[in-house]
Parts: sequence; C-alpha cells; structure tokens
Amino acid sequence: MNSSITQRQRRGFSLIELVIVVVIIGIIGAIAIPRLSRGAEGASDSALAGDLAVMRNAIDLYATEHNGEYPDLATFEAQLTQYSNLAGATNSTKTATHVYGPYLRKVPALKVGAEAGSNTLTDTLGTPTHGWVYNENTGAIYANTDASEMDASNKLYSNY
Repeated sequence: MNSSITQRQRRGFSLIELVIVVVIIGIIGAIAIPRLSRGAEGASDSALAGDLAVMRNAIDLYATEHNGEYPDLATFEAQLTQYSNLAGATNSTKTATHVYGPYLRKVPALKVGAEAGSNTLTDTLGTPTHGWVYNENTGAIYANTDASEMDASNKLYSNY
C-alpha cells in the first residue's frame, strides 16, 4: 500500500523542476531573440557576401583559363555567362574553339544599398544605376554602395 501512495505523489513535476525549465527557456530566448531579430537585414548582408564570393571565384577561374586576362568591363556579362575562346570572344553555344565557361548563370543583382536590384557594372564607385564596381585590370569587384552604407555589424559594404 505504501508503494501505491508514493507512485501517486510522483505523477506530476515538482515546483522546483518547473521553475528550472522556465528559467532555461528564458535563457535560450534571451540568446536567440536578438540574433533572430536581425532577420532580413542579416539575410541581405549574407547574400551580398555570397554573391561577391561567387563572382570573385568566377572571375578568378576565367583569368586562370584565359592566360591571366580578366573579363572586359564592356563584355563582362557575356564573358562570364557564355562560352568563350582563349581570346575572350563569346558564343552562346559550345564549339570547337569556344570551350571555356560559362562561369555564372547570370550576374546577380545587388542586394543592399541605394543601387539594390541592379546587376550592371561600372568602373567608378558611386555611379548611379549600377550594382557593382569592377576593375578589369585587377579583377576586383565590389558592391556599388555609398561610403556610409554599413551592414548590421557596422562594416562598410564597400569593404566586403
């Protein structure tokens, strides 16, 4: 009889167990909510970093396959999204001479800043309506953002 009384008393949680669970959930919430509140802002920052990494890798691969020559600013999109020959001339289909590439499906649109949505290139920072700043002599590519535009962690987008 004594054992059945003990079993009935142990069916629920004690008050101390419930308090511990509530405290643990509160601690997890205090850690997670600020991180999740960055939401779309953090996603845009990550997308920019990812787009730059993909484009920089494509530019480097192009240069590797074209004797160290980077894509030309004027024909950048065609040279990275179509097949090319050793001289950099492009063709939409692979041929006996156009065997290199494509390196990108398309040039991504800029995700942040005043020029967000643009996927065109310029060689001068701050040129309106262009998403990317590209130096055809060095292969360097950056977001075309104002010098004051920063990400969620106060890092300039132009320093990505």
